[in-house]
Amino acid sequence: MKELFTSIKRAPYQTLTAFLVLFLTLFLSMILFVSLTFLHGVLGYLESRPQVTVYFQTSTPEKEIFKIRDELNNSGKVILIKYISQQEAFNIYKNINKNDPLLLEMVSADILPSSLEIYAKKPVYLPEIAEFLKKQGGVDEVQFQKDIVDRLLNLTNVLRKLSLLFFVYLLLMSTIVLTTTTLFKIALKKDEIELMRLIGASNFYIRKPFLQEGVFLGLVASLVSFIILLLIFFYLNPFLSSYLKGIPVLEIKIFDLGLKVWPINFSFLIIVFFLSSLFGCFISIISSFLATRKYLKV
Repeated sequence: MKELFTSIKRAPYQTLTAFLVLFLTLFLSMILFVSLTFLHGVLGYLESRPQVTVYFQTSTPEKEIFKIRDELNNSGKVILIKYISQQEAFNIYKNINKNDPLLLEMVSADILPSSLEIYAKKPVYLPEIAEFLKKQGGVDEVQFQKDIVDRLLNLTNVLRKLSLLFFVYLLLMSTIVLTTTTLFKIALKKDEIELMRLIGASNFYIRKPFLQEGVFLGLVASLVSFIILLLIFFYLNPFLSSYLKGIPVLEIKIFDLGLKVWPINFSFLIIVFFLSSLFGCFISIISSFLATRKYLKV
């Protein structure tokens, strides 16, 4: 550790440059990762809502509704169908308007429609399901949120592609700058390295201090980036709570396991920090290896 700090003190400007490049790369990567994770969480939440709701005329008999429900179940395009009877609809209405007696007096179960809440397996099935329902007798109205899901899917796909391009740019830029910075440090230690080679030091032994310094800077840059990200998170917490009001939980699926990303989850933050540290160390090691390889001609 003493040798590490001595090396940093001998080339402070190059070390500061390397740190700032790593910090910028890791901080922006964290922002991209968290943003995409939230978007996937919102998309997953919307896809878990009743994507198609069909309201029936009050005169439509239950057996006709159940017949339509069974046809949809047998189509293989739905995950779940919930039947809401007139009485259940009235109970929901009463619960929503429990603080307004006047509205409760004006409505009875007889005038509220029965409905089916349909959860499709894939968003692409939504138009087909909606068209099928519109052709059925006794249907009063069909509502589905295809436009919302499609827009969010398009936005997520565009952001994913842009993020990938930006991520590759950050990776190349940081690798080039860090490799150049390490070459400057190697030039400062040229005589030392030549002496070590004369006495038979292995290439790994010569390369080791540069690799250690790179990993150290990668971990420090990751920690600083993570702390700033946390501060931003807690600063924006009131805004996010208001903006995401009505969405109790945002979750993403990882190998069929659900990871909660909102409200702020300790496990999710640990994963973000771990991935950031891993990425920082990876960039530093690759850059140090390229710089030393060029000099040592391994």
